[in-house]
Amino acid sequence: MNRKLLNTCRNNYTVLLSFVIVFCYHGKASCQDSLIYSGHVFKDGIKTVLLHKRGWDLSYPILNLNSNEKLVLIFDELGSRTRNYQYTFEHCDAGWNSSNLSPPEYMDGFPENQIEKYNYSFNTTIDYINYRMEFPNENIQFRISGNYIIKVYEDYDPEKIVLTKRFTVSENLVNITARAKRPSITAIYNKGQEVTFSIDLNSYHVRDPYQQIKAVVCQNNKWDYARTDLRPSMFNSNMLIFSDPTTNVFPAGNEYRYFDIKSIRYKSEYIKHIDFIDDHYNIGLYPEKSRALKNYFYIQDLNGKYYIDVQEGQNRHTDADYLHLFFTLQMDYPPAKGGVFIYGELTNWKCNNLNRMVYNNNSKAYELSLLLKQGFYNYEYVCLPKGKTIPDNTLIEGSHYETENDYVIYIYYKDLMLRYDKLIGVEIVNTLHE
Repeated sequence: MNRKLLNTCRNNYTVLLSFVIVFCYHGKASCQDSLIYSGHVFKDGIKTVLLHKRGWDLSYPILNLNSNEKLVLIFDELGSRTRNYQYTFEHCDAGWNSSNLSPPEYMDGFPENQIEKYNYSFNTTIDYINYRMEFPNENIQFRISGNYIIKVYEDYDPEKIVLTKRFTVSENLVNITARAKRPSITAIYNKGQEVTFSIDLNSYHVRDPYQQIKAVVCQNNKWDYARTDLRPSMFNSNMLIFSDPTTNVFPAGNEYRYFDIKSIRYKSEYIKHIDFIDDHYNIGLYPEKSRALKNYFYIQDLNGKYYIDVQEGQNRHTDADYLHLFFTLQMDYPPAKGGVFIYGELTNWKCNNLNRMVYNNNSKAYELSLLLKQGFYNYEYVCLPKGKTIPDNTLIEGSHYETENDYVIYIYYKDLMLRYDKLIGVEIVNTLHE
């Protein structure tokens, strides 16, 4: 090969390598941004991240603007060394992308604040630090409605993100009337649920409701399963009606499985054994099976959530211990569709390597161990098809129109003069309370 051709090849290789590096860098940044705005834990050892209204552990993280309501963020870090954590907020559009507003445009006060409240675990086999903060507070007040994320980071470095969580701030400027019912479509009549709702705009002026109003409906506030960008099927005077039976429907799913580990002194329902091995508690659940072909059976559940509690202690957030939970799902053959995961708020509504079950050919079962804090938990088994990002929660659990579910309806308004999506109304409807 002559020198000129060799140099040309080298130059082309350098250009190609630079392109690959730039592509990978931006791809990684894009992936990082996606995790940030979806709500994610970025640091190993961070456990039991909860965000709810003060005084109501099982509430959805929804604030009313200019009210006395507060949200509480609670999380643990395994170990006995305290860290230097700060927090900030970012406003997002209706699709959970950054609104690109500066902090003074959406909040009053200091854009960055210290998490000052923390306590050490007491009399537990696994040491941890429990962190807690409330907002809005004397340092921060929100100026506008919409979608938000809270970012927790370390050592005053915004690049060292520890965790993010989603929440919303609503203005409640419109009245929403909603109903969750059995579907109108025959094909999913026995397995789905349909949400119809209307919006009374009252005196709120909307020039073009078909373009400026956006509705989002979440089953049990699971954003990955949300029906987004819904448009009204009818506009009558000041009333918007959303009743499209093809877009407002959801797989009903099944009632969640559950277990109670508030005590380690006795075996509650579904607990097969409690062992103390190598200075840690190991708890095995009874082996379970698919419910896809079983008849519906009502169970009063928490719609996938959990709450922390301990019977042998006084302060549930610091006296509750961390236990190793062993799950077993018996299946003669692995499903061809993809991987099997333990799913719910206990796994942050995610499917990743931390909650992916492993198939044991000898026992003909999927198995997994999770480190969980004492409390009462809901969960389900889901299958994530190859190449998909949203898991199928009906393949193993089944789906029944009778299943009790919450549906959270968010109404956004895009003012042509503003640079953000206002959240002008929120309504929660339950299938058992029409």
